[in-house]
Amino acid sequence: MLILLPVCRNLLSLVRGSFGCCGRTMRKQLDKNLSFHKLVAYTIALMTAVHVIAHLLNMEWYNNSRLGVYDKLSTALSDLADTRNTTYLNPIRKINLDPQQNPNYLVFTSIAGLTGVIITLALIIIITSSMEVIRRSYFEVFWYTHHLFIIFFIGLVFHGAGRIVRSQQTTNPPHNYTLCKDRTEDWGRIPQCPMPQFAGGFPQTWMWVIAPMILYLCERVLRFIRYTQTVTYRRIVMRPSKVLELQMVKNGFKMEVGQYIFLNCPAISQLEWHPFTMTSAPEEDFFSVHIRSAGDWTDKLIEIMQQLPEGAQGPKMGVDGPFGTASEDVFDYEVSMLVGAGIGVTPFASILKSIWYKFKDSNPKLRTKKIYFYWLCRETYAFEWFADLLQVLEKEMEERGMGDFLTYKLYLTRWDQSHADHVMVRFDQDKDAVTGLKQKTYYGRPDWGNEFEQVRQENPTSVVGTFLCGPEALAKVLAKKCAKYSDVDPRKTKFYFNKENF
Repeated sequence: MLILLPVCRNLLSLVRGSFGCCGRTMRKQLDKNLSFHKLVAYTIALMTAVHVIAHLLNMEWYNNSRLGVYDKLSTALSDLADTRNTTYLNPIRKINLDPQQNPNYLVFTSIAGLTGVIITLALIIIITSSMEVIRRSYFEVFWYTHHLFIIFFIGLVFHGAGRIVRSQQTTNPPHNYTLCKDRTEDWGRIPQCPMPQFAGGFPQTWMWVIAPMILYLCERVLRFIRYTQTVTYRRIVMRPSKVLELQMVKNGFKMEVGQYIFLNCPAISQLEWHPFTMTSAPEEDFFSVHIRSAGDWTDKLIEIMQQLPEGAQGPKMGVDGPFGTASEDVFDYEVSMLVGAGIGVTPFASILKSIWYKFKDSNPKLRTKKIYFYWLCRETYAFEWFADLLQVLEKEMEERGMGDFLTYKLYLTRWDQSHADHVMVRFDQDKDAVTGLKQKTYYGRPDWGNEFEQVRQENPTSVVGTFLCGPEALAKVLAKKCAKYSDVDPRKTKFYFNKENF
């Protein structure tokens, strides 16, 4: 049950919106849905291993009991026949086989054994293909094998129908355990020792599975409905660093900052859906995504778009969403620190665009008083597609006398000697040699200790929201810094860490 609920994204978005008036702690827990999903999966894997090992040991004990290896009681219980007056306990019923083959025969001829093998193999494939290296490099493998969960749940429902685990039933007159356990030859002969009867328990797995399966089925039906809705391309642009920008329009589509959608392109695959954070603002009459070349699916999509004639519509595109993320809460903080790594800047493009519109419209509901923006990139041309927006924001803030509202720092983490020479020649110019912005590009990685200390000194009584869209290693660093630089005095600076998870 718990394994499916964290991936019911529409349900989570609905619940997250319902908790909008509640504390941020509740919403932060909902943002950790995938972490919870993984935790439940690891628990299932561990319990499955324990379950399988226990059954293997039981099969060995059952077989030895059938052969009379143990005491007289276990042999008598194993010899109970399945007749009108008695029911068996030992599930190994065939006695005319090679004794060493009895456990194998039971595993591959019983409902419990066959379904157990199937769901165990499905679980192994699902877990191994979910490893980070597979998911990042071969997303298609991860996507398709993950749908073996359907076979897993079907097998799980029927697994208990074999009723291989049996318990003793009440007889009339009752069986006196204390007296009869040492008098097996008197079973059925004296009133105190009627033949013991055993029966398998009623299968109950379906009771635990049916509710989340119905919820998940509703999710898929809603996805199909959204898939059938028409999506029109407003603009298709190839940005530097093999980044594709798609601006799209869909009737009734409404979004918030930092949200993401799932895209499906039937021309590439009918089944694959891939998540992308939207880079447009809610105030715009379209929604957009920036897609970096990062695998077979994205490479094929970029190739298709590059071959389109000027002004032509692209292939059919299915859109599911939007879905909520931690970045939705950015305007709930007086001060926000936005940290993006590479293409991870996309949710903050949406945020910064929305800020520009709010200032343009003089929106009185804007609570945020200060934003610190950090963008880390390996390549210089990765800055190009986003620099235009920063230039507009620079100009807008200066015209309104709010130059201190947005502090941004761009970090180039990789460069060569020719680039260094180019920068040295133009170092004295008013604008940056890489981005054309007034703010100069930094080289290397941020000293996060200094950055957090600066934010704390400039905002001594504020609650600061720290938002990251980037690698897990950076997330661990920022989470530790948030804890370290938060003051124990609730009246002083407090940092809250938020990370994109999808």
